[in-house]
Amino acid sequence: MRKDQNISVVFVSNYINHHQIPFCNAMDRLLQGNFTFVQTEPMEEERVRMGWHDGERPEYVRLYYREEADCRKLIAGCDILLFGGTDDESYIAERLEKGLPVIRISERLYKTGQWKAVSPRGLVKKYKDHTRYRKAPVYLLCAGGYVPSDFHIIRSYPGKMFCWGYFPEQKHYNVEELLARKGFGEDRIPYLLWAARMIGWKHPELPLETARYLKDKKVEFHMDIIGDGELGPRMREMAEDFRLGDCVRFLGYQSPEAVRGYMEKADIYLFTSDRQEGWGAVANEAMNSGCALIADHMIGAVPFLVRNGENGLVYEDGRKAHLFALTERAVKDRIYCKQLGRKAYETIAKAWNAEYAAQQLLNLMEMILGREEGLEEAGKEAPGFGRNTLCRPCSPAPLLSEQKARRQILILPR
Repeated sequence: MRKDQNISVVFVSNYINHHQIPFCNAMDRLLQGNFTFVQTEPMEEERVRMGWHDGERPEYVRLYYREEADCRKLIAGCDILLFGGTDDESYIAERLEKGLPVIRISERLYKTGQWKAVSPRGLVKKYKDHTRYRKAPVYLLCAGGYVPSDFHIIRSYPGKMFCWGYFPEQKHYNVEELLARKGFGEDRIPYLLWAARMIGWKHPELPLETARYLKDKKVEFHMDIIGDGELGPRMREMAEDFRLGDCVRFLGYQSPEAVRGYMEKADIYLFTSDRQEGWGAVANEAMNSGCALIADHMIGAVPFLVRNGENGLVYEDGRKAHLFALTERAVKDRIYCKQLGRKAYETIAKAWNAEYAAQQLLNLMEMILGREEGLEEAGKEAPGFGRNTLCRPCSPAPLLSEQKARRQILILPR
């Protein structure tokens, strides 16, 4: 029997979703029944309308709002508690008071700007929730490349921050066959894809402006736009103004399964969110589908997943011309585009998937519980981003300041 099968783990979050289920399923298999997901609130109506129902919950899910007493016992009695997705500290207060191990999972504290760290009220709350536990057995899984920098500002979790992310379903392909099928139409012209809610910080205008740029350069391509939202009508007007009707198609909302189907055919995936994208699981999905990912450098997943010019392309936040130029290169150079897609697929297959992440987390838990040595070494801060930095789930989280981000993650291969 594996040592980690003796560990009991409880994961507390607001509700389980399709991005968490693969990881939770992997934990449940590895722990053979010693894993529980405690859902703290009913699912949002929007999720229910998308087809998520009570009867579809995995057996390891317990509902705090229906069985509070039993859930409290599970939370108090487990060996390791994972905590993420809720701002209510009351669920873990008893464990924190007793000094029992807690592993937090967090996206950025300051998605809209680190200048907010100067807020006195905010600093008091951050001290109460985080800083005062800097020497306690409380650890941080950083769901995004800029998370360590945010928590460093408030002097939290020194030597206890580890790389983490989201782990949507990993599909297994013959990657050469997958790449060979890519392209749009019978002629297999370069195929670009964008999929998201049409809201401000997702920047749905950028794929349209990119399409106009390519069309003006007389580059042959097709682009599909998936999703809708408050900016949807304006985006359709913009496409009409740019006269993109012959090369851009609006597909509206699609199911997650349908989106993956489009990704499998797409050569290039444009990921145009700004710094408010804490992680962006669509990056995992596009890379798993063999797409050449072109992404804004301030997206949380980018520093951990993308090596610029090797398994994707990274453009500088706010520089449209940079996005346009990278996209033009990928569209024109089909061989290079496929190389990026192949390496992207390997990144997900080798490390950034639910099975690998779950096993690495259980190894970390063994060290936290003192069953294995190496916790002090494992928690040492990585030296920084660069050509030799390899980020994997539960590896030490490099400290990436916003000031250094452009220099460190926009670097191209020599």
